[in-house]
Amino acid sequence: MRILLTTLNAKYIHTNLAIRLLYELNCDHQGLEWKEFTIKEPKDDVAKECSAFDVVAFSCYIWNITQTLEVIKKIKQYNPNTKILLGGPEVSYEYQNVIALEEVDYIIIGEGETPFKEFISSFPKVENVPGLVRKEGEKTVVNPQAPMFDLKNFQNSMPYRFDDVESLANKVLYIETSRGCPYKCEFCLASLDNKVRYLPNDSIKATLLFMMQHGRVVKFLDRTFNIKKDFTIDIFKFILENHQPKNVFQFEITADILHPDIIKFIHENVPAGLFRFEIGIQTVNQKANLQVSRKQSFEKTKSIIQQLEYKIEMHLDLIVGLALDEWSDIKYSIEEVFKLFAPEMQLGFLKFLKGTPVRDKYKEHGFVFDPMPPYQIIESNYLSKEQLADIVKLEHALEIYWNSKKAVNTLKYVAVNYSIFDFLLGLGIYFGTQKEYHKYSLTDVFDIITQFVNDDYPNDQILKQLIAVDYYLHFKVKPKQLFLDEVAHTEKFKLIEQRKLNHHKYRYVILPLSFNYKTFSTENTIKPESHNLYIQYNGTTKAEIV
Repeated sequence: MRILLTTLNAKYIHTNLAIRLLYELNCDHQGLEWKEFTIKEPKDDVAKECSAFDVVAFSCYIWNITQTLEVIKKIKQYNPNTKILLGGPEVSYEYQNVIALEEVDYIIIGEGETPFKEFISSFPKVENVPGLVRKEGEKTVVNPQAPMFDLKNFQNSMPYRFDDVESLANKVLYIETSRGCPYKCEFCLASLDNKVRYLPNDSIKATLLFMMQHGRVVKFLDRTFNIKKDFTIDIFKFILENHQPKNVFQFEITADILHPDIIKFIHENVPAGLFRFEIGIQTVNQKANLQVSRKQSFEKTKSIIQQLEYKIEMHLDLIVGLALDEWSDIKYSIEEVFKLFAPEMQLGFLKFLKGTPVRDKYKEHGFVFDPMPPYQIIESNYLSKEQLADIVKLEHALEIYWNSKKAVNTLKYVAVNYSIFDFLLGLGIYFGTQKEYHKYSLTDVFDIITQFVNDDYPNDQILKQLIAVDYYLHFKVKPKQLFLDEVAHTEKFKLIEQRKLNHHKYRYVILPLSFNYKTFSTENTIKPESHNLYIQYNGTTKAEIV
């Protein structure tokens, strides 16, 4: 019997840890195979390949469930005898409509290690498989769930050992060191498992060592990596002793509980750029936080971020749409968090994931959400459809101009001198009248922000100059002259000679500014003075200031 463990990843660079773990635990089972696809692959091609198997087991999430259901429908068309087994967080809750589909034969709910092993061992006699949802005629039968899987069974685990190691360098590799989360945030599935369990330390380190040797980007799946101080420091030490120059490590951190010993360790030992912390701030509004059983101190979080930002690349998350979070609260949160100037600031929208308490209590706050994945908020007692639609446009501007690093100088200046919320909102709305949010050229990006500033901030010459600086700094080769003219050609040549710049090896742009750029870039303050900014291009890396 041929059994396929599979999933549809969102992108080619992603990897699925779940199917690797299940395959590793059952690799001695004759006929078991594993393979990953992506949601963008032709569904007929995926279905045709899967239809050669007797059983196909899909790992399901909000980002792939729609495409997965389309694929399995096609599988059944190619081979009606192929049995379909679904598992993962997207089908572990409110699964009634999914199991009712003609093309779905079985669902495993909850942790899959024990049920999957018993399923493939006993198939087709699966009546006693724990955690299995199946059909008996018109009736749906749900077996009791298996006891919590003992993570000691991963003592000798190294799930990436079955991969083609040459392919790992170009992919994001995921590792879990623990399961569960001590917090009870009602919008998060992790809140349903409050018992934190750790994998065997030797297994964690063996997997991590393999990932460091063969991969580049390593992401830890732990919901709060820094719960245990000694464990956190031990893993940090192991990374520092064994990492390769190309490696980058990302952790989900709860910043306001970050132990002083961890902070001290980072200051003294961790090189800049090696670690990336993802910090879920969600909202600065304490009333909204408490409403979803979330406890955090923004002031403490802010202090930790500011202490460590010179060493750690920060990724800060906000959620729009929480109960009791109104327009003014969201504006305040965005402005306060943006002023931390993290390299990446993600503005997410409240999602009503199956199984989460916030989904069960949606009527209390007048929540209306999309019934289809990803179950995103549409409106509530606190935000209208129109307000949410406008914040979506703001989020597009944030992605295009800040997270994509196209106008970093410009937006830093705006955040200090104006309302960054109002600016991004206006820019996002205007952008949508000129171009599609996902279809534009680099010149379009700067044309649109220039026109927006000309219309809405016509008297701010420094703002216009900073747009030009961002434009010229964004290229590897000298671009065409736009937005701000260089100094005259004769003067430019004289200045290059005076500074003894190598005009044979490099190309230069010299911009006449009315403020000191160095002061602005280091202190984020404007010191008015005539100042020439020298930008150098080498043709292979981004432009630099000399």
